[in-house]
Amino acid sequence: MKKMKGIILLVVLSVSQTIGAQTKIDPSTIKDKMQWFADAKLGIFIHEGIYAVDGIDESWSFYNKKISYADYMKQLKGFTLKNYDPAAWADLIKESGARYSVITTKHHDGVAMYDTKMNDLSIVKKTPANRDMVAPLFRELRKRDIKCGAYYSLIDWSYPDYPGFLKDSSRYQVYKDYGRWNRFRAFFQGQIKEISEKFNPDLWWFDGDWEHSAEEWESQRIRHIILDHNPNSIINGRLQGYGDYETPEQNFPVTRPKYNWWELCMTTNDNWGFHHDNNWKTPYEVISIFADVVSNGGNLLLDMGPRADGTIPDEQVHVLKELGAWNRRNGEAVFSTIAGLPQGHYYGPSTLSKDSTTLYLFLHGSSGGNIMIKGLVNKINDITVLGSNAELTPKIVGKISWSPVPGLVYVNVPRESLDEYVTVLRLKLDGPLKLYQGHGGLN
Repeated sequence: MKKMKGIILLVVLSVSQTIGAQTKIDPSTIKDKMQWFADAKLGIFIHEGIYAVDGIDESWSFYNKKISYADYMKQLKGFTLKNYDPAAWADLIKESGARYSVITTKHHDGVAMYDTKMNDLSIVKKTPANRDMVAPLFRELRKRDIKCGAYYSLIDWSYPDYPGFLKDSSRYQVYKDYGRWNRFRAFFQGQIKEISEKFNPDLWWFDGDWEHSAEEWESQRIRHIILDHNPNSIINGRLQGYGDYETPEQNFPVTRPKYNWWELCMTTNDNWGFHHDNNWKTPYEVISIFADVVSNGGNLLLDMGPRADGTIPDEQVHVLKELGAWNRRNGEAVFSTIAGLPQGHYYGPSTLSKDSTTLYLFLHGSSGGNIMIKGLVNKINDITVLGSNAELTPKIVGKISWSPVPGLVYVNVPRESLDEYVTVLRLKLDGPLKLYQGHGGLN
């Protein structure tokens, strides 16, 4: 929009999001089925596999030569799941406030966590666990109205017809040996069909697409395999342009992503699977990251890595329980909301109700005292602290009677009203949000 000299510009913030161009899929065909994902805000990622036996990097440990492939695969003998309780896992996920969960069905090491018929490399056939891990968890999650997601690695560093590890000199070029490549494609696409038919995932979380092109993977065909079975399944962005939403990993975007739908996947320490790693994120750190994510219109997919016997580390249980308690106090400001104020209007995360008439402001840590909002045209009908239900009174500073430029809004938040981790203020507005984005005076 061109600047117009001598005119004060009042901008009404639209609640709709710009259609992104992150995929080759027509956004109009997926908008309706993506609504549950947009409302969900929180998912729990589960990395469980034989790598938990020795507590080493999942798959990457042998790829990066930290351990030999043979020694890595010896962990099959120690994978027991003897204390695996899928109902307890589902209860913890429910308690966290998560609306969906994604579990590994096969990582890059090629070990299937279910009873695949495409080869013998599964925990059902090759480990003392001798059981399918995925089916019972999906049953328990669905009893609790939690959507079910299947993580699946496109690459398979154990399959004989896959082009080897990236660092291996034996790696063949696909275009020079389509016989081998087609055998591999038949294998992994067969597993995708199996997972569709056995588990009917609500969400597919692909990984490893960077090693080959969409044409080599046959990404469009994979999408059709999934949607022919379940048209309502949604697919993450790691399918070479044939997914529905983007998945930044570990690192939070500094500016608001322009995607329609996105999800930050993040660990609770520094590793995905169970690991000898005590750099645990605190509940405050997880909650503050979560607030930033939803403020920017995204979801958080928070990971837990159970041990090889199926138990979950106490530190992860603690984080998920504290996150859940915070969600019970403040969930109104998180679930089924939309992205909040643009940068510069408030120094912290914020969200909006879908009709844009309620503004939620997040205060990190012990940020009591005066907070400030700039450029709010609306009148504030009332302000409430979620959780404590304390009522606060705004003060308008710098409003000139003859000017349409709004004043600054100050709100004093007493320390006794603060949440243990992140405090949320609910501001009821006199109508849909209107923001001033001019230069502060007449030119």
